Amino acid sequence: MASTKYIKKHIKSVKDTHKITNAMYLIASTKLKKAKSDLDHTRPYFNALQAQIKRIFRIDNDLDNKYFYPVDNTWTRSKTYACLVITADKGLAGAYNQNVIKEAMRLYNDHPNTKFFVVGEYGRHYFEEHNIKIEQSFLYTAQNPTMHRAREICSILLDLYEKDIVGKIFVIYTDLKSGLVGEAKSTRLIPFHRAQFKDVNDESKVVHNMQFYPSLTEVLDNIMQSYISGYIYSALIDSFCCEQEARMQAMNSANQNAEKILQELSIQYNRIRQAGITQEITEISAGAKARQRKDEELWKVEE
Repeated sequence: MASTKYIKKHIKSVKDTHKITNAMYLIASTKLKKAKSDLDHTRPYFNALQAQIKRIFRIDNDLDNKYFYPVDNTWTRSKTYACLVITADKGLAGAYNQNVIKEAMRLYNDHPNTKFFVVGEYGRHYFEEHNIKIEQSFLYTAQNPTMHRAREICSILLDLYEKDIVGKIFVIYTDLKSGLVGEAKSTRLIPFHRAQFKDVNDESKVVHNMQFYPSLTEVLDNIMQSYISGYIYSALIDSFCCEQEARMQAMNSANQNAEKILQELSIQYNRIRQAGITQEITEISAGAKARQRKDEELWKVEE
């Protein structure tokens, strides 16, 4: 049976761990609120971009653009894929990183010639350990997603796409669903299907005399670059929010387990302490009785 000294040491260790996990829970909660606020502030801008793209296709639905599948569905571009994989910089977030890696490996198994671009230390270490080539690793932390970094990533990926080095670009990230539930998903970023921007309920809003300068194609190209940057930024923010949510859940479970262990150790400590006290009382009582018997024997001898 463990001694009271050992149990007290174990209790202290669990309490120290509980303080750390509770602090990590509070930090993740604060980061989650800030990231959600940043995302909410930028969404109206990109919703407006999406509305403008819909307006362009309402004016000319057959407009040819490099970021969309051709109208006749003929596709002659490179069969090499590019894939942006967004992971965290560290673990302690449940299955958050593992789910993203599973999606990445599913794409890799189907298309071994995929060029990977990785955000997050966890993803970098995984691909290096499994000897999977990383085309480019973005060394800045996944803990601070910004629009500037999203534009940098977008520029690199679009450069490969425009040079026909890659024919499709995918993003693997964790999508923040309603109720703060994260789901790892693989999304084709480009090319887009025109149906994604078709609004069948807005036919009455077509403005036939609207003019675009210098041309409809160039305006669409410019809008699409901003829209793609926004999509990448949204994926970075969504992933960051899901990471913090997953870490909060993991730390909350750790806190509950620590409290359960502390309760069990406290009960065990009290039992051992009570047993020790009972043993001491028993020994004192036995000693007193032995002393009493000895004294009685001495009295009998003297009589």
